[in-house]
Amino acid sequence: MEERPTGPSRLKRVLQALISLTIIVGIFVFAFPQLADYGDVWAEITAMTSAEVATLLAVALWNLVTYWFVLTAVMPGLTYPQAAVSNQASTAVANTLPGGGAIAVGVTYAMYRSWGFGKSEFALAAVVSGVWNNFAKLGMPVVALALLALSGEITAARVAAAIAGIGVLAGFIAAWSLFLWKESLARRIGRFTGRIVSRLRALLRKPPVSDWGSAGVKFREQALTLLRTRWVRLTIATLVSHISLYLVLLVTLRHVGVGGAVLSWIEVLAVFAFIRLISAVPITPGGVGVVELGLTVGLQVAADYTGVSESLFEAKIAAAVLVFRAITFLLPLPLGVISYVIWRTNTSWRRSPPPDDEEGSGSGRDAEAGATDAVEGEMGANVHP
Repeated sequence: MEERPTGPSRLKRVLQALISLTIIVGIFVFAFPQLADYGDVWAEITAMTSAEVATLLAVALWNLVTYWFVLTAVMPGLTYPQAAVSNQASTAVANTLPGGGAIAVGVTYAMYRSWGFGKSEFALAAVVSGVWNNFAKLGMPVVALALLALSGEITAARVAAAIAGIGVLAGFIAAWSLFLWKESLARRIGRFTGRIVSRLRALLRKPPVSDWGSAGVKFREQALTLLRTRWVRLTIATLVSHISLYLVLLVTLRHVGVGGAVLSWIEVLAVFAFIRLISAVPITPGGVGVVELGLTVGLQVAADYTGVSESLFEAKIAAAVLVFRAITFLLPLPLGVISYVIWRTNTSWRRSPPPDDEEGSGSGRDAEAGATDAVEGEMGANVHP
C-alpha cells in the first residue's frame, strides 16, 4: 500500500520552507546590501558584452555536461542521454525544494528503476560517487592552501587550516581504504555505520536500518569490482566536474573586470573550495543566499585593492558572484523540466528491473535507505558549491 504523507511530515516541510525563505530574504534584503549597492552591481552586470555572456553560458553548459561523466563512470550501462536526463531533473528538484536532496534521490531512483537498474546498482553508484565527491571537496581546500604557500601568501592560520584539512582528508581516505581492505573490517564498519544511521533516522522519526554488517560485506565486493576497472575514469571525471565549476566562477570574475592583480586565480580557488565545503550543509535549497553571501564576503576579504577603487571592485565581485550563481543555479531549472518530460514520454529506454530485485525485499529497502542517507547532500553537486 502506498504511504501517504502524514500531518507532521507536511508540517515539517512547511516549516522548512518558511525557515529557508526567512534566511534567503534576510540575506538578500539586509546582509547583501552591506557588501555592495545593488545599483552598482546591476551596472557591472549590464556592462558585460554579448560575447562575454555567450562565453559564460558555454562554460556553464560544459559544467553541466561534466557530471554526466561521473554518473556513467559509476553506473555501467547508463548512457550519456540517460545521465543527462537524470542529472538535470534531480538537480532542478534539489535546487528548488526544501529537503530537495532527499526528493532528488527519489527522482533519480525512479528513473534508474524504469531503465532496468536494480536497487543495489543504484546504491553502489550513489555511495561511490558520493565518496569521490567528498574526496574532491576535502582535497580542494588543501590544494588551494598549498598553492597559496608556494606563492608566498601563507599565514599561521592558513597553515593550521591546511594541517587540519590534510588530517580530515587522510582520515576519510583511511576509513575508505580499511573498508575495502578486509572483509572483516567491512563488516565492522557496516555495523557501526548502520548504528549511526539508525540514530540519525530516529531523530527524523524514521525506522532504523537492519544490521549493515552483511550489507557492508556485499557492498565491499561490488565496490571492488566496480573500482578495479573504473577508478581512474571516475577520479578524472570527478576532478573535471569540480574544476569546471570553479572555472565558471573564475571566468565570471574576469568578465566583470576583476583581474588577477585584484584576485589571483589561486585566491579565487581557495575561497571557492572553502565555501563549497562549508555550504555542503543544506541550510537552504541549493544553498541560495548562503553561498552568495559566503562567496562575496570571502572574495572581498581576499581581494587586493591597492591602486583601485575598493567600492567599485566590491561591486564587481558581488556582481560576479550573482551572475555565477544565476547561470549555475537557474540554468538547470528549465533543463530539469525538459528532462523530466523526456523521461515520462520516452518509452524506448524502459526496461524491467532485475528479477531478483523485487520492490518488497528487505535488502532492497535497506539499499535504497542507505543510498538516500549517503547522497542527499550530493544531489546537484556539480552546479552549486
